[in-house]
Amino acid sequence: MQDVMTIGASSAPAQAASVTMQQMPLTFMRPGEEARIIKVRGKGDVHHHLENLGFVQGAKVKVMAEQSGNLIVEVKGTQVALDKASAQKIITG
Repeated sequence: MQDVMTIGASSAPAQAASVTMQQMPLTFMRPGEEARIIKVRGKGDVHHHLENLGFVQGAKVKVMAEQSGNLIVEVKGTQVALDKASAQKIITG
């Protein structure tokens, strides 16, 4: 019995490692979903503004609400409202 549990336990991490998250813009996420930020597209002031709000590579983001593509998301413990154009610049995975 113990050998079966050991085999099952050792095969689980291998299966989890093979799962790949698809990269997508933040606008594709639905309320309640969480993901990590892969990158923030854009240049200059827009990119800098999003980084100042906490949208940086590796940060966890959760969609709280969505209406017409505009989002309220939680990032680094703070809720932030984003218009659709800004949310499309944030790539998650």
